[in-house]
Amino acid sequence: MAFYVVQFLTGLASAASLFLVASGLSIIFGVTRIVNFAHGAFYMIGAYIAFTLTERFSGAFGFWGGVVVAALAVALIGVLVEMVLLRRIYHAPELFQLLATFGLTLMVEDLVVLVWGPDDLVGRRAPGFRGAVDFFGQNIPSYDLFLIVLSPVVLGILWLLFQRTRWGVLVRAATQDRDMVAALGVNQKWLFTSVFAVGVFLAALGGALQIPRDAVHHAMDLRIIVDVFVVVVIGGLGSIVGAFVAAVLVSELNAFGILIFPKISIILVFLVMAVVLIVRPWGLFGKPEAAARKTPGLTVNPWRPLTSNERLASLAALVITATLPLFAGNYALTVGSEIAIFVIFAVSLHFLMSVGGLASFGHAAYFGLGAYGVAFLAKMAGLPMIVCLLLGPLLGCMGAAVFGFFAVQLSGVYFAMLTLAFAQIVWSIAFQWVSVTGGDNGILGVWPEKWAASPSHFYWLALGVAALVTIALRVMVFSPFGYALRATRDSLLRTEAVGINAKRIQWTAFVIAGTTAGIGGALFAYLKGSVFPDNLGISLSVDALVMVLLGGVETVSGGVIGAIVYKALNIWLVSQTDLSKLVLGGFIVLIVVVFPKGIVGMLEMLSQRRRKASPPGSPLIAKPIESAE
Repeated sequence: MAFYVVQFLTGLASAASLFLVASGLSIIFGVTRIVNFAHGAFYMIGAYIAFTLTERFSGAFGFWGGVVVAALAVALIGVLVEMVLLRRIYHAPELFQLLATFGLTLMVEDLVVLVWGPDDLVGRRAPGFRGAVDFFGQNIPSYDLFLIVLSPVVLGILWLLFQRTRWGVLVRAATQDRDMVAALGVNQKWLFTSVFAVGVFLAALGGALQIPRDAVHHAMDLRIIVDVFVVVVIGGLGSIVGAFVAAVLVSELNAFGILIFPKISIILVFLVMAVVLIVRPWGLFGKPEAAARKTPGLTVNPWRPLTSNERLASLAALVITATLPLFAGNYALTVGSEIAIFVIFAVSLHFLMSVGGLASFGHAAYFGLGAYGVAFLAKMAGLPMIVCLLLGPLLGCMGAAVFGFFAVQLSGVYFAMLTLAFAQIVWSIAFQWVSVTGGDNGILGVWPEKWAASPSHFYWLALGVAALVTIALRVMVFSPFGYALRATRDSLLRTEAVGINAKRIQWTAFVIAGTTAGIGGALFAYLKGSVFPDNLGISLSVDALVMVLLGGVETVSGGVIGAIVYKALNIWLVSQTDLSKLVLGGFIVLIVVVFPKGIVGMLEMLSQRRRKASPPGSPLIAKPIESAE
């Protein structure tokens, strides 16, 4: 019995830091509607700065003062980020804000390695809490007991701040309807800045307080951010009490899940998240929003078909690309194959987001399922490669069919978070079902057959499939189904009014996108010769979002261009510098701030300016195919 009590208390101690970070994200998202992917980075910076200060200054004052000063310093950094970067893009589509914070996260990861080095840093024990308390033969660290007490104290302070101050009233009002708050004459800029500062302070404080418990390392931001998203979704956007309850629930599930359900311990948290989203999308303690913004922020003007010249130009580009094996080496061909595969992955998500208006945060699930489908058929059934490529993506199709049925019942950020929950469930199964998937060791030896084994042959295979998939999706855009799907994106009410079953159309689009992603995953398995749970992970889902948004979600070819630029730049930077994430993140932030419509949107804008600057009587410049107007 004593063991379980200690386990329960350990869960409460873990919940303390999780609550601090999650409450900060909940406040920020509730008011600004920014999906702040960089929140984990602020948590990490707080830990690093606190480590430096507590090592530099001795004694109790040096330690506790260092923790507080670190949190305040990171809050100041957060204010600068909000004023310099985020304030410029508050009126941009929400997913572009996600892209900006993702770029910021990449930059921070390299910066902390540059300043503090790549090794884990172990901080000193907290003065006054270095021992343990004996509880019926079980030792409980006294610092854990301190965190257990601190958590409700912080909750009480935040409750008073939001319930008993004018600032708190404005924050709660903005959480429900920020447009109405603006209509009342409230200075939204400074309200957003103050909210962001408080949220970042809480995240940094959570990181600083982890020093006596965990080592500080440059990957701790990604480790915390997924759990934080889960807590915010379960508790309710903008709800501090909800963040507290959800943090306790998630931490206790993690603490006891490994004891009671060791084979599905990781899945439990995401199952709870999925159930909450399906039953009560706004969370246990949240409230429905007054009005939801469109997720991708798309234009409603229809795209036009390609002109004859544009078709010829596209065909010429494909032919030129197909000649790469004539003069390139094996490494270049392997890179080209990977880029072609990620074009398939990106255009599948682009179809869902751009045409259907559905932003999936877990699209890697279907990419990974396609890869595992091929691995199962090739290794366990021993089927030929061509059969595996045809049947393997069906696993992604089935996953999309099941998960999509529930996901399309929601919209906006709730849809996105439910897709994330489903993706993490699939990842957890792949990670823990060792007897079937190999767990973290993966499935090895998934090599292509002789006819596709050479780099040139596999490159032509990947390029051909990418071209066929892209053409098929484009044809679908201009089919009756494509027009119906765009109608659901632009107005669900009008779509239903004319007799179109909007949910069925969206579900079909979800299945098509998932199947297409599965095709990319199937090819990826043969390219790498192995399949791992990371092929289903959140980082790959974020990569897909980045590729689509970087290319331009409001453009027809944004997925293709975004995948080519992002993957090529990423691979090249890794080979050229140890600070590849810093450069890539800076490039992403620059594109978002200067050209919020993406690379293709930027080219379209430059083309329009050139046409306007052309003197009368000059030849007309053909309108690019990417225009969404």
